[in-house]
Amino acid sequence: MLRRTFLHTAAGLTGVAATVSPAWALVEININKGNVEPLPIAVTDFIAGGDLGQRITDVIAADLKRSGLFAPVNKQAFIEKISNPDQPPRFEDWKVINAQALVTGRVAQEGGRLRAEFRLWDTFAGQQMTGQQFYTQPENWRRVAHIIADAIYERITGEKGYFDTRIVYVAESGPKNARKRQLAIMDQDGANARALTNSNELVLTPRFSPSRQEITYMSFEGQQPRVYLLQLETGQREVVGNFPGMTFAPRFSPDGQRVIMSLQQEGNANIYTMDLRSRTTTRLTSTAAIDTAPSYSPDGNRIVFESDRGGRQQLYVMNADGSGQTRISFGDGSYSTPVWSPRGDLIAFTKQSGGKFSIGVMKTDGSGERILTSGFHNEGPTWAPNGRVLMFFRQPAGSGGPQLFSIDLTGYNEQQIQTASYASDPAWSPLLE
Repeated sequence: MLRRTFLHTAAGLTGVAATVSPAWALVEININKGNVEPLPIAVTDFIAGGDLGQRITDVIAADLKRSGLFAPVNKQAFIEKISNPDQPPRFEDWKVINAQALVTGRVAQEGGRLRAEFRLWDTFAGQQMTGQQFYTQPENWRRVAHIIADAIYERITGEKGYFDTRIVYVAESGPKNARKRQLAIMDQDGANARALTNSNELVLTPRFSPSRQEITYMSFEGQQPRVYLLQLETGQREVVGNFPGMTFAPRFSPDGQRVIMSLQQEGNANIYTMDLRSRTTTRLTSTAAIDTAPSYSPDGNRIVFESDRGGRQQLYVMNADGSGQTRISFGDGSYSTPVWSPRGDLIAFTKQSGGKFSIGVMKTDGSGERILTSGFHNEGPTWAPNGRVLMFFRQPAGSGGPQLFSIDLTGYNEQQIQTASYASDPAWSPLLE
C-alpha cells in the first residue's frame, strides 16, 4: 500500500504540488510533434543511509531514458552535490551543464516503513515544478521509483505516465519443435519477473482486465481449450466457461464485466460476448468466415475485429451490439490482431505484406495508416495505458525464439525488453493503484 503527500518548496510557494505556471515555465515537451528531441534532465542520487537512494534514482533515470523523451545527464558532469533536497539547488550549476530539469530527493526507513520524497525543478525558471512524498513497505522501492518517473513524465509532457505498470506474457522455453509455454508477469521494464502457470499446459493470449488486477487467457490443459480468469494477487483461477469448439483471443470489456472472444464452430468462427456475472453469451457476428481478435473501444460502444469475409484478413468495426459492421482497412496485404488505443483515437494492428510483418496504427475510420516497425515476424501489439507506446513480440529468422520490443508512436524509439526466456504475446496492465 502506497500513501503519498505533496511537498512545497522551502521558499514558501503555495498551492498543491507548487506547480509552475505554464505561461512562463521553460521545461515542457510537446509529444505531438513527431520526432521529439529528448529533454536533458539531471537525476541526482537520493540522499539515503545506504545505496537505496542510488538504486531508486537509477530506475527513475532508466524509465525516463527508455521513453525516448528524456536524456539523463551523466552524473560525472554534476557540479553541485545536493546535501539538502528541501532547499533550492544552485540553478546556475545545473544550467551550465544544460540540465533543463533537475530531480532531487531523499529516502529513509522509519519504523519498518519506507519514506521517499522527490522534487522536480525547472532550472531555467529557477522554481520547483512538483514534489511528492511516499510512505510504503521497503520491498516496494521499485514501485516508488516508477511512480516518481510517472510524476515527472506527466508534469513535463502533460500526459499520464506508464512506468508503474506490469506486463503479462507467454514465456517460452525449449527447442522450436517442442516449445513449452507458460504465463509470466513482470514490471514494464523487465524486473520482478515470475511465472503464473507451470509449463505442462499450453497457454495463449493473456489479457489484462482494465479495472482489476486480473487476467483472462486460453489454456489447453487436459487437451481441452478453455478460457480462464486468474486473480493475480490471490492466484485464484476459475474457468469462464466450457465452449464447443476452439476459443480465440478473449479480451475484457472496458468495465471489466464482460469477456469478448471468438468461438469456432463447423469451420468458421464468430464473435461472442459473455457476461461474467450471469455467464450468459451473446453472439455478435454470424458469417461463414473467420471473425476473430475482437477489441473494444475504451468507451465500450464499438468493437474492432479481423475477418477474412472479403477473401483475406482485414479489419472491421461494429457497434457493441454487432450492428453496423464496416470494413476499415484497405491497404495491400493482410491485417490482424487489432487493438483499440486507451485514448480512443487509434487502432494498432499487425500487417503482413511483401514478406514482412509490420506493426502499425490507423485512425478508427481506417484513415491515416502508419507503419511503425517492420521485420521478419512482428506480431501482437499491446498499448501502454497512456496510449503513447506499444509493446509487441518479434520472431527472428532461424532457430531463435520470440522477444519483446516496445516502440512509441513516432516510430523512432524501438527498444528490446530483456526477458530471461523467449517471450511472446504481451499484454500491458493499467496503471497500478
